[in-house]
Amino acid sequence: MRRRLYHAPGVARGADTPAFAGEGHKVVVRAVSAAGAGKALGKDTTKRWQVLRCMLLCLACGIVDAVGYLRHGIFAANMTGNTVLLGISLAQMHWESALERALPLLIFFAGAMLARLLLVHTGQRPWVPLVLASALIVVALAVVPSSLISLSLITFAMGIQATAMTQFAGITLSTVVITSTMARIAEAFADRLSPAAPEPTAKSPPLPLYLLTWGCYLVGALIAALGGYAHPLAAMAAAAILILMAAAITRIE
Repeated sequence: MRRRLYHAPGVARGADTPAFAGEGHKVVVRAVSAAGAGKALGKDTTKRWQVLRCMLLCLACGIVDAVGYLRHGIFAANMTGNTVLLGISLAQMHWESALERALPLLIFFAGAMLARLLLVHTGQRPWVPLVLASALIVVALAVVPSSLISLSLITFAMGIQATAMTQFAGITLSTVVITSTMARIAEAFADRLSPAAPEPTAKSPPLPLYLLTWGCYLVGALIAALGGYAHPLAAMAAAAILILMAAAITRIE
């Protein structure tokens, strides 16, 4: 009785391949499985880099905001606080103080607009505006005696950072304001406490990332408060380095 050999689909007879179709399919399945595992590993690595980048930017912003407030009484990144301070100055008819508090709002707005234009004209390369933001902080170190110019430069840099990077590990996050992040943390904790809350899914916002964002912002402010008032140049230099590191991660990712 003659036995007929079946070749794997798509494989020429006589090729150096498994003789039976079943063996060929096993090879294909193994190859597909290996490719899928490699792809999943690549995604995990990318997410880790994105989380690290978010942490670096939040640390930098915490430092810059704290130094700005300690040295000048104005936030360099927190425009909600500056808007409240502006309203208080207007209500008290302190016009000079109102002008000082309105200026950062305009400068931050201009920085955010510039970052958007850079993203559009560079093909969505966020490392370009981040490098510019870091360079502006370095320039601010050279003109620290002039508080208005220094504050304007770092506020412009924070406006750039606010728009340059907003996506981390698949979710939208701000690295210059923490209010919305605190709300997401509260929602996540409430969902864990409530039995009626929906089950978390792959698309659910990751609580650890929100906690890291808030924690890094807090740590940055602590660093600035402990050493930034006595050594503002060192604190601002650290912020510039952190932003540059985030830009480097974005560039090589």
